[in-house]
Amino acid sequence: MNKQKNATPRIVGFLCNWCCYGGADLCGVSRFQYPPYLRVVRLMCSGRVDLKFILRAFSNGSDGVFVGGCHLNDCHYNPEGNYDALIMSKICIKLLEHIGINPERFRLEWVSAGEGIRFADIMNEFSRKIKQLGPLGTSEGMDKKELAFKLEAVGKMIPYIKLWERERLRIPVRSEEAYDNFFAGKDLDRLFDETIADKLAVSQIMLLLKDTPLSTNDISEKLRLNPSEISRHMINSSRHGMVKYDTASKCYALART
Repeated sequence: MNKQKNATPRIVGFLCNWCCYGGADLCGVSRFQYPPYLRVVRLMCSGRVDLKFILRAFSNGSDGVFVGGCHLNDCHYNPEGNYDALIMSKICIKLLEHIGINPERFRLEWVSAGEGIRFADIMNEFSRKIKQLGPLGTSEGMDKKELAFKLEAVGKMIPYIKLWERERLRIPVRSEEAYDNFFAGKDLDRLFDETIADKLAVSQIMLLLKDTPLSTNDISEKLRLNPSEISRHMINSSRHGMVKYDTASKCYALART
């Protein structure tokens, strides 16, 4: 365990070209010190950071992911670019929590081009946290196979998540406080459980059945979900022609079209 805690972490940083990248550049020019293991991906806007980028970084072995953009209301393209990044980060945190990944492995910050020392401070703090958590999966108690399985299941849901965000998460007031209040509310938790959580369970079931037919109890045991909940998902999936039930083996399998 100590050896894992002392391992050099892998951190990917998605930096806005106009502000955060400029802050990182100033940090280097000014010789402010921060750990050298940040791998930078330069984008024109933090709003360009897609949820699939975050999941892919974790799937490829990153222990932490950082997103840096302009301060709110200072977006260089439109007033909503970094608000898009903000809502993406809120959804990402809820998804990571739901699948058992420590949400502290992901961080979003606003850094201007003149805040070199702020960039160094943030990266030093974030790097210490990631090093404390250890390699991805260590603090979560997951092996690589389980981790990859959960990330793949979420990844397959990204188109649905985007549609859900556009239709159900329209926040009328553009302010960080309004976003924080909305995502901290019980209504959002209920909406998440009724839509995303259910769809994610089905996504995981479909991945399990891709390899071999399984009984309700088998699926329940592998996903650590209540058998009655699995039965509900299987009945709904059968109605939609996604799975079929074999009475002889008492197992479900993917429906072949």
